[in-house]
Amino acid sequence: MAKALHSARIETVFSYAGRTRMPVAQPVPTRIGGFGGIDGLSTYLAAEGISHVIDATHPFAASMSRNAHSACATFQIPLIRFERPPWTPQLGDDWQFFPEIGSIASQLPKRPARIFLAIGKQHIGIFAAAPQHHYLLRLVDTPDAAISLPHYTVILDRGPFTYAADLELLKAHDITHIIAKNSGGAGARAKLEAARSLELPVWMVNRPSLPETTVRNSVDAVMHWLNHSALRGV
Repeated sequence: MAKALHSARIETVFSYAGRTRMPVAQPVPTRIGGFGGIDGLSTYLAAEGISHVIDATHPFAASMSRNAHSACATFQIPLIRFERPPWTPQLGDDWQFFPEIGSIASQLPKRPARIFLAIGKQHIGIFAAAPQHHYLLRLVDTPDAAISLPHYTVILDRGPFTYAADLELLKAHDITHIIAKNSGGAGARAKLEAARSLELPVWMVNRPSLPETTVRNSVDAVMHWLNHSALRGV
């Protein structure tokens, strides 16, 4: 998205939440950190003269999406959500869906299992309620705080991931189950393809509900939306 905006010479600022120590560099000006809720974001949009907002946050970054919707509604700023389609089970998949991460821990098997916990770092502590399992954690950065799980392995890696590498990963760690957020996209889909090959069960967390707004699933579609408006900053 940033490359397309840069190529089109549209004045843009790219905002990172700041949860990753070394975020991917972008070809447009970048800011890092939160805004301070709806009021802080509203102040920023007004001060910077932002005319359009592209909500390209992670599908599970619900607070930011809701704040953007409220702030844009207040100032009548056009808003579009650039959202990758969710994953859907294919023939041979063994998926079980959950409304939120917190509802999974109580459903885990009583007998010790080896679980690939592919949910990022924010909600790892929830699974301390099921300490009998060994958890494989794949993280972008080394955790800042101690991990509250008695049995775990941490792997530091950054996507996109490949089918061959994830297949080998699941085999090497004797994984029996996978827990994942339905993030969608191609960058992290490989683990699901590998799970299908190994006939492993996947517990999939559904996306949170977000306010209704204009949604597009491709860079070209977002650019088409932008190009039909007068722009001064995005």
